[in-house]
Amino acid sequence: MTDFLRRAADLDAADPIAPFAAEFHVPDGLIYLDGNSLGLMPTRVPARVAETATGEWAEGLIRSWTSAGWFTMPMTVGDRIAPLIGASAGEVAVGDSTSVNLFKGLAAALHLRPGRHVVLADGANFPTDVYMAQGLADLVPGTTVRYLEPGQPVSSGLGDDVAVLLLSHVDYRTARVRDMAAVTADVHARGALVLWDLSHTTGAVACDLPAADADMAVGCTYKYLNGGPGAPAFMWVHPRHHEALRQPLSGWMGHAAPFDFTRGYAPAAGARRLVCGTPQVLSLAALDEALAVWALVDLPALYAKSRAMTSFFVEAVETRCGHHGVTLISPREPAERGSHVSFDYAHGYEVVQALIARGVIGDFRAPAAMRFGFAPLYLSFTQVARAVAHLADVLDTRAWDDPRFRVRAVVT
Repeated sequence: MTDFLRRAADLDAADPIAPFAAEFHVPDGLIYLDGNSLGLMPTRVPARVAETATGEWAEGLIRSWTSAGWFTMPMTVGDRIAPLIGASAGEVAVGDSTSVNLFKGLAAALHLRPGRHVVLADGANFPTDVYMAQGLADLVPGTTVRYLEPGQPVSSGLGDDVAVLLLSHVDYRTARVRDMAAVTADVHARGALVLWDLSHTTGAVACDLPAADADMAVGCTYKYLNGGPGAPAFMWVHPRHHEALRQPLSGWMGHAAPFDFTRGYAPAAGARRLVCGTPQVLSLAALDEALAVWALVDLPALYAKSRAMTSFFVEAVETRCGHHGVTLISPREPAERGSHVSFDYAHGYEVVQALIARGVIGDFRAPAAMRFGFAPLYLSFTQVARAVAHLADVLDTRAWDDPRFRVRAVVT
């Protein structure tokens, strides 16, 4: 491992993103390789949440809907996310959860494509995507969900009955990146729409929704965007669809004139119509503060660091641990890989638990994937090299073969 540690030190010395690590709280001695699941806490967030609670809420009370900008937060916070996905100001709405926004998008797509009643979904996608499609189909008579099986080309699943294709840009288990522009073009050629899930994309992988001619996208903000546990999700719809868009959760906050208190619903102009209920002000304040740093980040340099870091990890693991039978299930080509790497191993769960006991945090995804995330904004190459050294030692010494590491927790 000495060679990898030496190379890591050189890479860290040349890393233009390295100074941003000081913006985050890292528990002493921890090597955190799970930013693809929950990002570290930015050090500036607690003060912002405290001010929102003790100043804006406690003192400002209801006046803060105007004076502190609470009412407009779904859109102003969305404006911070917009550059990360190629969108323009006013096009991203923040609120609700990824699951709820998936429901909105799928229902809206069905409305935009009358006469088509099939939701085509990746059968190996993150479960909530599939579950929300199933739930919608149960509620809308005649709607069915059709699945793409692993390795099946998207084009083979498209028919004249497909209204919308639901895909993740980056696969949650393998980190495989879909060619957004090519897939979208194929789908449009068959008259359907595409709803992209960007949960494992935003803040780690380059994405330009308008350039890809995408129709809709949703994503979470608690992974690479570091918005905190349960942080509200975001939603984008191409402006060409705004006028005709009808999302099913027609809440008061998405009304064109909510304080007219009229009986009939009239959607607000543009992306504001994607908003449903009352904004989650405390969570939005935390997210808003966490996102502030992104205005200073050189995005091409960040994406390059992600590719370099995952490649470094793959090489180090295969060199040091390959003889133990760990199998790479993420793409080997950096351009086809997101910012996490997964290796299959028969005792993957136990190995991950043994690493966590040492302060190296990754996670496990059934049936056998040891998944390690690389948040380029705060992770160093030296930390990655040290994590591989721990992994090698856990495998070499069979430290994972301990009864306490076999106990399955509720969250893996």
